[in-house]
Amino acid sequence: MTQQRKAVALISGGLDSMLATKVVLDLGIHVEGINFYTGFCVEGHTHAIRNKHQARPKRNNALWVAEQLGIKLHIIEVIEEYKNVVLNPKHGYGQHMNPCLDCKGFMVRKAHEWITENGFDFIVTGEVMGQRPMSQRRDTMPVVARESGANDLLLRPLCAKHLAPTRPEREGWIDREKLLDFHGRSRKPQIALAAKYGLNDYAQPAGGCCFLTNEQYSHKLTDLFAARGKRDYELDDIMLLKVGRHLRPRPNFKVIVGREEGENNYLEGYRHQFTHLRTVSHSGPLALVDGDASDADLELAAQIVARYSQGREANQVSVSITRVGETARIVEVVPFAQDAVPQEWHV
Repeated sequence: MTQQRKAVALISGGLDSMLATKVVLDLGIHVEGINFYTGFCVEGHTHAIRNKHQARPKRNNALWVAEQLGIKLHIIEVIEEYKNVVLNPKHGYGQHMNPCLDCKGFMVRKAHEWITENGFDFIVTGEVMGQRPMSQRRDTMPVVARESGANDLLLRPLCAKHLAPTRPEREGWIDREKLLDFHGRSRKPQIALAAKYGLNDYAQPAGGCCFLTNEQYSHKLTDLFAARGKRDYELDDIMLLKVGRHLRPRPNFKVIVGREEGENNYLEGYRHQFTHLRTVSHSGPLALVDGDASDADLELAAQIVARYSQGREANQVSVSITRVGETARIVEVVPFAQDAVPQEWHV
């Protein structure tokens, strides 16, 4: 009997990895999924927090994709190991803080370690040549295969016909003629293939879940490094960068102001770790203070919080200030006028 070959597919939760996996499944390969949790790909987490995203499904897209395809998904946390990719990328950054080429190499290397340990035969990704300017070019795709150690055990079903045959193709594990020749940034071929498979509910095809590609997020991360005088982060840091309005009125501290009820509820979980403020005379947001703030700094923070409360037009607003481990004190402040918060304070 012919041995059934086994592959592991990198599942991001997007359309491309979903389709690549489906193509390989339809060729009779046993496929399981793998998703590496870095802390930066937290799309479902954000949608669950913010009320404005109520219409979106509250789901982990990688788990949802695995469920739709009927495959097992392995979620592996790599937060500490991934730090070196973010902080010291060999191939540099893309337009923002995104180390895309190093990231893809890291993910494929971890997948290669996994198949070696678990007796699987090859790796599947949803890459499409020409789709990403940094990691999915004709000249960089071989770099990922080589530097990850996967070499010709890395199969990219959606664009395989533009690449040299891999071992699964050469040895007949996979029929190369049934692989695809997608190329470029247009998503029309993927959308058409999804329709052919009867897949009509998937993450937005033009999107991505990595917040390092987001300009605003990258600015916040750069600001965090500058304020602390070192390039390092913890999971709580990178999660908080995604939540609230971030303002830095002075170099020594930053104010994180909840923008709506969902964010206020999320920030509640951090109020024992940070000095926090909330308005008491009017409805308003919860705010955290990150940094070493003096009493004068905190009065300035209270004015900022009052500006974003229901008392923004009032002559005076009462704000509760609670330092970590101390009893709350109440200050009376005049809110900033709507146009008085300098734009340069916004991180």
